[in-house]
Amino acid sequence: MAGFKVLSDAEIEQEIAALPGWERQGETIVRTYPIRYHAAVAAIVTIADRSRRIQHHADLDLRMDHLRASITTHDAGHRLTPADFDLARRIDEIVSAHQAIPLD
Repeated sequence: MAGFKVLSDAEIEQEIAALPGWERQGETIVRTYPIRYHAAVAAIVTIADRSRRIQHHADLDLRMDHLRASITTHDAGHRLTPADFDLARRIDEIVSAHQAIPLD
């Protein structure tokens, strides 16, 4: 786990409080976004590009009417690090932007 600052429970609670919609499930943070399918597909492409650039990736689960993101730092032994919360903020911004784009 060298190179990764694993967050304490108190630090995790402080970070999660600043991210509405996200919740902690063990050593993972998760959020489900209600979003139309095609908008979610577009959001996933952008999330994948940003994730590649910062070298940190979320697990994404696409359904017809929602997108679920779950994040943990695999290289830190599946523990939560500051990088997880940074990625969560980025995903929030990306999904918000794609929900605003009318596809019809």
